[in-house]
Amino acid sequence: MKRSHRITGSAAVILIAVGAVIGVKHSRGNAAVMAAPPQVLVAAVEQKDLPIEREWVGTLDGLVNAAIKAEVAGYLLRQEYSEGSLVHKGQLLFEIDPRPFQAAADQAAGQLAQAHAQMAQAQAGLVQAQSQLASAEANQRKAQLDEDKYVPLAQEQAVTQQDLDNARQTNQANKAQVAAAQAQIETAKAQIEAARAGAAAAEAALETAKVNLGFTRLTSPIDGIAGVALVQVGNLVGPSSNVVTTVSTLDPVKANFTVSEQEYLGLARADALHHLQLKLVLSDGSVHPQPGRFSFADRQVDPGTGAIQLTALFPNPGNLLRPGQYGKVRAVVGENHSAMVVPQPAVTELQGTYEVAVVGPGDRIAIRPVKVGQLDGTNWVVQDGLKPGERVVVEGQQKLRPGMQVQPKPFRAN
Repeated sequence: MKRSHRITGSAAVILIAVGAVIGVKHSRGNAAVMAAPPQVLVAAVEQKDLPIEREWVGTLDGLVNAAIKAEVAGYLLRQEYSEGSLVHKGQLLFEIDPRPFQAAADQAAGQLAQAHAQMAQAQAGLVQAQSQLASAEANQRKAQLDEDKYVPLAQEQAVTQQDLDNARQTNQANKAQVAAAQAQIETAKAQIEAARAGAAAAEAALETAKVNLGFTRLTSPIDGIAGVALVQVGNLVGPSSNVVTTVSTLDPVKANFTVSEQEYLGLARADALHHLQLKLVLSDGSVHPQPGRFSFADRQVDPGTGAIQLTALFPNPGNLLRPGQYGKVRAVVGENHSAMVVPQPAVTELQGTYEVAVVGPGDRIAIRPVKVGQLDGTNWVVQDGLKPGERVVVEGQQKLRPGMQVQPKPFRAN
């Protein structure tokens, strides 16, 4: 019995040893399978000439934005336009109750008529005074002749001294009448000037009343799109009130965007601003079909940001673009000679940095940081970190590690 147990134990040891040998061979086979290099798709770094594009965030605004405000105080009587509709220059938008202003205009017209009547009366008084002066002067000349005649006659005692004294008194009285008539003429002239001033004041008051009456009609000063009414019929409005609505000219529409001081200087020195072919990329990614043109640069650089605002004009048929929209203004500002490009999936972004997996000698992987520029369709422009002809991994780079050997296969873009 003991020998039987020893035989059985020996057999067990042999079986364990055989199993261990078989297990070692199986694990080596699996290791050989797992060690096979992974397949990746690679593309060569290409070198070609590309246009240099710049893109800036812009805000759209009307070419002209006319704020409609009440110039006189009164109750809003009616609204005469549809919000968001196209209105024309001179079209009535709102009307303020005109009755108080019509009454003021009528009163001013009456005062003007009264002033004209007063001036006519003063002119008639002048004519009368001039007539009285002429009569007084004629009487005084006759009295002077009589006095002159009586003086030698009195010396010769041909007439009494009383006759001479009477002639002298009559002459003095006529001289006084002439002076009084002259004073009346001056008074009449002063009355005419006062009446004329009163008439001018009445005309000014009437003109002011007419202007105020005209201000009761709030009309559009331009052709454009009228905005939402910010007041309701029946509200009290006046010069101190807010804007009642705004009318904007939208064709063309302005796009305001800022560029750095360095960019501005480069473009201005190259005389490139007025030659830029501008495109507008809308918020949904679509490109506005109408190209734009540079309009003007702001008068100053913002000292806080070091940027300057530029304004471009874009045709806007149909008024699709509206003030307040955001878009990207894009322009070709130069040419990048011998630019290096790689397919976009080859570049991995990691916390604001970019890197690519490069297949080097022996098909081994090197993870290399790169500096990217603009996108060229489905390709990245690489500014630094790669050389022309190097192979980069486009697909399959997720599990790659530096030094890992791979099986590269050519990448074919769709």
